[in-house]
Amino acid sequence: MHARSAVVDLYGDHLRERGWWAPVAGLVALASSCQVQPAAARTAVSRLVREGWLVAQRREGVRGYAATPLARERLARAHERIYAARPRPWAGTWHLVVVGGDGDRRRRDRVSASLGYLGYGRLSPGTWASPWRSPELDETLAGHGAAWTGWTATPETDDATALAGRLWDLGALAAAYQQFAATLPEPTSLERLPPHEAYPLRTALVHEWRKFLFRDPGLPVEVLPADWPGQRVREAFLDVAGRLRPGAETFVTSTLRAAPDRPSGAADGRGLACVD
Repeated sequence: MHARSAVVDLYGDHLRERGWWAPVAGLVALASSCQVQPAAARTAVSRLVREGWLVAQRREGVRGYAATPLARERLARAHERIYAARPRPWAGTWHLVVVGGDGDRRRRDRVSASLGYLGYGRLSPGTWASPWRSPELDETLAGHGAAWTGWTATPETDDATALAGRLWDLGALAAAYQQFAATLPEPTSLERLPPHEAYPLRTALVHEWRKFLFRDPGLPVEVLPADWPGQRVREAFLDVAGRLRPGAETFVTSTLRAAPDRPSGAADGRGLACVD
């Protein structure tokens, strides 16, 4: 697991219920339990600060880092998608978005990646479609400086399943779900797993599952093939993640409590410019 992912997943999966904050030493220790080197964890935190995801903050005399309001909002939305029990109800319409091109390839690539994450599939160059209008669309495209027009429509020629097949490679996506399912541990084997093993295992599984947010928009059942494996795999993942959560929470709590109350410039926190 990349250091950045280990830190981001920690905030989104555990620190959201702990005030979105952790001491530096705690961040480093929890990342280390996921095989992330301390230096890499500190570098990841510094980069997240520069990118506006984290902010240095002292709490009760202890220096650490808190998620910014923007990060909290994005992580909360991702959390909802990760742990959704099933796709949301669908009205039968599609949201179409036409994005203006300005010749800047890097911007187009960023726009494409962002629209894919928001659940839009490319219908044609510059035109995207999704079963739902994303609440993050306006802010995301504005952040890229991209001009766009959008509207809701109902296809006249393609049926919903055929259109979904044009927008997304459902065959490859189904195979990815089946491959992920093969990595899930047997639920009964988790009953006596100690906390220090439950946390890194759950973190790794959630991290891999989170990748589906970039590949699967959470399509409604009405547009999916009859033998679609996504929902079965989702239920299996949620079962395993739920069984691992108590042990993982115990490990996070004990690790944060054991984090030394010292300035971030010493020992585990060295190299981070932490301010009050």
